[in-house]
Amino acid sequence: MSHDHELTDEELVTRAQRVGSGDLRAFETLVERHQDKVLANCRYLTRAPDEAEDLAQEVFTRAYFGLRRFRGESKFRTWLTRIKINHCINFVKKKRLRLVDMDDPGVQGRQEMSVDPAGEQGVHRGELRDRIGATLDLMSETLRVPLILRDMDGLSYQEIADAVGIGLSAVKMRIKRGREEFRRLYEELEPGAAGEPGVAEEGRTA
Repeated sequence: MSHDHELTDEELVTRAQRVGSGDLRAFETLVERHQDKVLANCRYLTRAPDEAEDLAQEVFTRAYFGLRRFRGESKFRTWLTRIKINHCINFVKKKRLRLVDMDDPGVQGRQEMSVDPAGEQGVHRGELRDRIGATLDLMSETLRVPLILRDMDGLSYQEIADAVGIGLSAVKMRIKRGREEFRRLYEELEPGAAGEPGVAEEGRTA
């Protein structure tokens, strides 16, 4: 019986990197361990649920062929996240898709991108979902991506810094500004503000 599942990511990477006799089972274990998170993020970052599985497969294909260049300066998960982010952003740019699928249960309930119970009263679930999605669409990619990685994917500030390739202080500032911009844009999209019937009380983010 294989004990690959008991190994750390770093140990699996070492096995998979062996010149001429790389352990394919080790890489398959890495895929099994990280595929759910990668698949979810591909969906969040591209708003393309029908494409998410293919995108995730492409991310792992890129990782497999790039594994020999991985030197362990960062965690494997961080390195994989960087590949995923670059691949998804390139996809979004080409297709000009809206980011983040708010239909996904994994998105609903995230603290920074939700409204409190008082604000949710009187708001149709579909309208709320569309409003959050529209808010994210209005945000710049510079602020939107770190915000999604932090508040939806749950990455640490340092992991985001390593994945995106910017300094830790820059990550903290972008997430702070991203949350502020999300709140401002979210409130500006409140139907009543445009003279339309709808929300009796503003939805506010946590």
